[in-house]
Amino acid sequence: MPRASKKLETFPNPAPRRDYAIRMQIPEFTCLCPKTGQPDFATLFLDYVPDRSCVELKSLKLYIWSFRDQGRFHEAVTNEILDDLVRATQPRYMRLTARFYVRGGIFTTVVAEHRKKGWKPDPAVPIEPLEAQHSTR
Repeated sequence: MPRASKKLETFPNPAPRRDYAIRMQIPEFTCLCPKTGQPDFATLFLDYVPDRSCVELKSLKLYIWSFRDQGRFHEAVTNEILDDLVRATQPRYMRLTARFYVRGGIFTTVVAEHRKKGWKPDPAVPIEPLEAQHSTR
């Protein structure tokens, strides 16, 4: 069985000439409350525009597992993960959103972002939604 690891592996971006978004949803994040030692659960949403490299998924999974026995405040762990991912991949843009489950009657969402110096996204192209298709007319 694979073991948790702090090592994030990368692979070359297959399309470095263009901006494109990678979106990941990581629903099984767990760390410990640094005050009580009780487990904290969150869903992480990672969005990024790669530059020269992309994060490899299995290493990301093992990295995320490495926090299961670590005491961290929500704000600290979100920023730590973003910093580690930025250091590993050096993306043009990256956003990590951590939606923590209720603790003490409070839901917490932490959003941390990184932009490569000088990077500006291309303007979005508006695309009209498709009408629903039916098998009968």
